[in-house]
Amino acid sequence: MSTAWTSRYALRAKGITSSQIRELLKLTQRPGVISFAGGLPAPEVFPVERFQEACHKVLTEKAASALQYGATEGYEPLRELIATNMSRYGIKAKAENVLVTSGSQQALDLIGKLFINAGDRVLVEAPTYLGALQAFNIYRAEYESVAIDENGLRTDLMEEPLRSGPKFMYVLPNFQNPAGTTLSEVRRHELVLLADRFGIPIVEDDPYGQLRYEGEHLPPLVVLDRENLRRDNGYSIGNVIYLSTFSKTLAPGLRLGWMVAPPDVISKLVQLKQGTDLHTSTFTQFVAYEVARDGFLDKHVKLIRQIYRERRDVMLEALQEFFPPEVTWTHPQGGLFLWVTLPAGLDIKAILKSALEQNVAFVPGDSFYANDGREGPRHMRLNFSNAAPEQIREGIRRLAAAVKSHLTGTTMRLELPLKV
Repeated sequence: MSTAWTSRYALRAKGITSSQIRELLKLTQRPGVISFAGGLPAPEVFPVERFQEACHKVLTEKAASALQYGATEGYEPLRELIATNMSRYGIKAKAENVLVTSGSQQALDLIGKLFINAGDRVLVEAPTYLGALQAFNIYRAEYESVAIDENGLRTDLMEEPLRSGPKFMYVLPNFQNPAGTTLSEVRRHELVLLADRFGIPIVEDDPYGQLRYEGEHLPPLVVLDRENLRRDNGYSIGNVIYLSTFSKTLAPGLRLGWMVAPPDVISKLVQLKQGTDLHTSTFTQFVAYEVARDGFLDKHVKLIRQIYRERRDVMLEALQEFFPPEVTWTHPQGGLFLWVTLPAGLDIKAILKSALEQNVAFVPGDSFYANDGREGPRHMRLNFSNAAPEQIREGIRRLAAAVKSHLTGTTMRLELPLKV
C-alpha cells in the first residue's frame, strides 16, 4: 500500500499555489505568440562571447577551485566586486556584509525563513512583486498592503499599518515590479524616518536600479537610513537589508543574487543557507566574476539601457496610438514593466482569453496583490524588454483590439497579423 503523502504535508504547504506567470509562460511558448507576460531580459543582449572567454579562463586557470565546494558566503573576489560596484551608489558595505545567493528569489526565501513566524504581518506595496508573496506565503505570512501611485508607495497612508507592528516592510523603490513606478526622493526620506520611528526594518529589493532610462539616480533607502539617522558603524546597513541580482544585467540563467546586511544578520542567514544548498554554485560565481570584472559590467549595462529604452518608447507610442482613451498606463523611467489600468467593470480574465486567441499575452494584475487579488481586476502588467520593437508594436495592436472588443461588447475581427 502506497503512503498517503498528501496527508503528511506540513502546514506551511497548505494554500501554496503555482505562479500564475509561470503557468502563463507555458502558453506563450506556442509559435507566433507575442508575449508581454514574463519579466525576461532580451537574450540578444547576453554577453555570450564574454561568457565563453570567462568559462575558458576559469577552467584553464582555476578549475580545481571553481569545481570544488565553496564558502557559503560566496566567492570573496565576487563579493568584493559587488561591494565596490554598490559604493558608486553610496552604499557603504564590505565583503563581510555581502551574502551571495542563488538568485534574489533565494534571498527572499531566506528572509522569510529568518524573520516570519506563522501569522506575522509583512507590510507590502499594493501591487507588489509576486515572487516575494510566494516566498513569504510559505512561512504563512499575513499582510498589510499600502497603495502606490505614480510616485511610488503612499507614505501618507502608512501610519496605521505600521501601528499593527509588521515584522518588516518589503519595498521595491526603483521601477517597481509590476507597476514600473519609482518611489520619489521625498517619500524615500519619509519612509526611512517612519521605519525608524516605528522600529520596523525595511527589506529593499532593487533588481532594476541600474536600468534607468531617464531622470536622475535616486539614493537607495539603505543610504538614506545611514545619512538621515546618522548611522556610522563602518557599513551603511542599519534598519535596511538590501537585495539585488545579476539576472537583469548579465543573465538570469546564472541564478546569482546578493543580500547586504549587518554581519550578525549575515551570520544567521549563512546558517540558514547551509541547510538549503550549502553554497551558491562555485563555478557560476567564478565565471560571473571574470565576466563582470575590469569595468565590463558598466559598459554592458549602458548597452542594455539603450536597447530597453528604445523598446519602452515603442510600447508607450503604440499604447498611445492603438489603445482607447478610457485606458491609462504608467510611464516607467527604467526597469522592464509598465502597468495598464482598464475601466471598471471589465473582466480581465476574459480579456486575457481574447488576447491569447490573438496570439498576444500579458499578466493579469490580480496576481500582484497580497490580499486575494480583489484589488487588481482592472490591471495588466506588460513587459517591454523581451520583444523586438516591431513585435511590440504588433502585439500592442492585437492587445488593443482585444480590449476594445470588451469595451464595446462586440467581437472585433483583426486584420491578418503582420509577420514579426
